[in-house]
Amino acid sequence: MRAHTKQTQEAMSPDSALLALKDGNKRFVTNTQVSRDLMQQVADTSTGQYPFATVLHCIDSRVSAELVFDQGIGDLFSIRIAGNFVNEDILGSMEFATKLAGTKVVVILGHTACGAVKGACDDAKLGNLTGMLEKIAPAVSQVKDPADAALRTSSNIDFVNRVAIKNVHMAIDNLRAMSPVLKEMEDTGHIKVVGAMYHIENGQVTFL
Repeated sequence: MRAHTKQTQEAMSPDSALLALKDGNKRFVTNTQVSRDLMQQVADTSTGQYPFATVLHCIDSRVSAELVFDQGIGDLFSIRIAGNFVNEDILGSMEFATKLAGTKVVVILGHTACGAVKGACDDAKLGNLTGMLEKIAPAVSQVKDPADAALRTSSNIDFVNRVAIKNVHMAIDNLRAMSPVLKEMEDTGHIKVVGAMYHIENGQVTFL
């Protein structure tokens, strides 16, 4: 499979871009990945890149967007930060990826058993990690059940995963509130903004 060109990128709609990610994850889960000559794709993209999707996801070593969506070199803009939250720098990267470089879909991808979410649930303190986890803390507060403080910790994986889902939704809300550029592109149908969860136990991505 060759890398995307300007023509193939422009031919994709937000819906077809999202479908390409969904189909890629199905191939990943069933171990039927497309055969790619990565060095050919290096050559194909040496004079330009035309990705069709932007994915914000966690630094977790088990969650690589290119792998779990079965994509190659030049297919995705991949943004990674522990806890997959948005800030001004990440939004600027997304604005470049969509408005200037032409991607058609933005995916906020959380995952089960997220270590950053666990740290936020436990109110962990450690150097610069403290401030980072504070950006995830609002999602912890928004998940009201269970009310028992003893059950609102990283030891309760169901609670952790519900916070991770809430964190994805809040990242999307913040994206729309903090980036007029992305909000306008979404409102006019130039891009889709979607949330998703990667399940570390089976490799499946579910879209929210």
